[in-house]
Amino acid sequence: VQLQASGGGLVQAGGSLRLSCAASGRTFSSYAMGWFRQAPGKERDFVAAISRAGTITNYADSVKGRFTISRDNAKNTGYLQMNSLKPEDTAVYYCAAARAVTGSVMTREYEYAFWGQGTQVTVSS
Repeated sequence: VQLQASGGGLVQAGGSLRLSCAASGRTFSSYAMGWFRQAPGKERDFVAAISRAGTITNYADSVKGRFTISRDNAKNTGYLQMNSLKPEDTAVYYCAAARAVTGSVMTREYEYAFWGQGTQVTVSS
């Protein structure tokens, strides 16, 4: 599967953005999805993950209550809705996908075989 992330941009603190991750192919529903982010000079960190059917989600503590991951398998697209953004959310955001069994969510980079190109999110104070 090939992934294309989009939706990043510059936003003021407290604002919102919605990232999209468009997947190629007809088996998108066979893949669990995740979002990761990498700030300058730091390692890439887990943000959120969602199961194949979208029924199970997992979030990093730093984004719980502010970010929502979702997916539309009919449109082969995953989403990350980001609300109440903070300057520390500034990073390049990557979507990722992995073949998975029903109900699985993955939180570690090595569990994902497919990655999008990243989209920059900048939050100004």
